[in-house]
Amino acid sequence: MPDTAQMAVLASRNPKKLREMQALLEPLGIALRAVSEFSDEEPDEIAPSFVENALIKARHACRVSGLPAIADDSGLEVAALHGAPGVRSARYAGTGADDAANNRKLLAALQGVPTERRGARFVCTMVYLRHPDDPVPLIAQGLWSGHIVETPSGTNGFGYDPLFRVDEQGCTSAELAPELKNRISHRGRAAAELLRLLRG
Repeated sequence: MPDTAQMAVLASRNPKKLREMQALLEPLGIALRAVSEFSDEEPDEIAPSFVENALIKARHACRVSGLPAIADDSGLEVAALHGAPGVRSARYAGTGADDAANNRKLLAALQGVPTERRGARFVCTMVYLRHPDDPVPLIAQGLWSGHIVETPSGTNGFGYDPLFRVDEQGCTSAELAPELKNRISHRGRAAAELLRLLRG
């Protein structure tokens, strides 16, 4: 469990994610800094699982910053595609692919698949390391179930959000208000679990 007013590094270059995580960790007195403050290098996320990729990122952030690190790895699993795109979600249409290309590939892969077989879930694994060789990392996971729609809808969010229907809300993730999405999403659930673990 971290000390009060401790500083930590977030293994992300995304300023929105930094603000979101800082707000979540504020009650614990943890001040977050982005890994981009310490290094331009990005580690290779070549592991076959979300937890291993999150640990790769966290270890790198610890090494370059000398601080405890928080990292997450997330992706979309589609049942009809045997769990694809999975850990390759950000690179589904190839290295350097943008959201639009990934979404097009996903829709093409599901062409002709009926609604009842388009079940999917977002997965987020979040880790906390005290130092690069921490033998007991804190590991939290969040899952968010829904369906893949046939036509993109909504302008909020990013990635596969316009295709991911949140059944209990009756709309896609990209149609949710950001505050609601942050609370009920896979990342929001993983962050809440990590907070519980940090509180000990």
